[in-house]
Amino acid sequence: MADEHRSNRKAELLADTVEHIDITSFDARPIIAAMDKMSFSSRDLGRAAGIYNQMLEDKDCTVFLTLAGSTSAGGCMDLYADLLENNMIDCVVATGASIVDMDFFEGLGFKHYQAPQQVDDNDLRDLYIDRIYDTYIDEEDLQAVDHTIAEIADAVEPGLYSSRRFIREMGRYLAEHGKKEKSLVRLAYEKDVPIFCPAFSDSSAGFGLVKHQAERIKAGTPYVSIDSVADFRELTDVKLASGESGLLMVGGGVPKNFIQDTVVCAEILGHDDVPVHKYAVQVTVADVRDGACSSSTLKEAASWGKVSTVLEQMVFAEATTVMPLIASDAYHRGAWKKRAPKQLARMFED
Repeated sequence: MADEHRSNRKAELLADTVEHIDITSFDARPIIAAMDKMSFSSRDLGRAAGIYNQMLEDKDCTVFLTLAGSTSAGGCMDLYADLLENNMIDCVVATGASIVDMDFFEGLGFKHYQAPQQVDDNDLRDLYIDRIYDTYIDEEDLQAVDHTIAEIADAVEPGLYSSRRFIREMGRYLAEHGKKEKSLVRLAYEKDVPIFCPAFSDSSAGFGLVKHQAERIKAGTPYVSIDSVADFRELTDVKLASGESGLLMVGGGVPKNFIQDTVVCAEILGHDDVPVHKYAVQVTVADVRDGACSSSTLKEAASWGKVSTVLEQMVFAEATTVMPLIASDAYHRGAWKKRAPKQLARMFED
């Protein structure tokens, strides 16, 4: 009886799925144009949207999307997939959680859920429900992701892999076994767009790879391991091949610093003629004054030789409230229709 009550309670809490916003279903151009004539954060948002459109209009510009935080789980997952599917981004740098625990998770057919009410987190733990703010995840589904990652690692040749190379194998798996076509990981595999997760093991991938390694070590056989230095080298190679570049950054953290540092890394490798990132937009709620905001605004990054101060804009806002407007505005302006796919993953010929 207790198990039945637990099952019913869990089903009650996981009744309402998060519905991801469709940027093609509404036209944000009028509101962006109106906000551009306002002040405060509205004007910042208007200018940020304008800079993103300039990236798309610049035929020589490679557009990098960086993701940190939980906006994918919160309803922006299909938004990012739409950007990739419609050739509005050329490369992705993200946290492991965004790629594995959220996108790959839903690619396997699992869902995120709206929290119907405030529930004691200890009760959620007893029910095997994980909470991200007001969003729930079924822990049993998440553990299935861990085992799938281990399964993928078991199936490929042992050795060192950059996160990009391993995520490509995840995309291949979704192309063959996935339950959702609009998955960033799956689409990136199909369209040859590289995805990098410089802290890849800080996610369900970490649990799966630990399981894989522990079993291989016990058996005395070689195993798969993620090479973070290869990540840095490969992403720098992408920057070297890119010419002009633009950054569309959601949140901060490791992805923000990682992509900006490619300019400095290129200099260390002797490429003194590599241009800084010409365009940069960052949407964040972090405050630079207390050491958050990944420790710097975009203007400060210019002192390190990473970003130009001419076409940069900080937008201090929670990203799920503004990214749909930026993305819908750019989609309906249509500059992406004239962009040629860069297919940067083909550089590596895995």
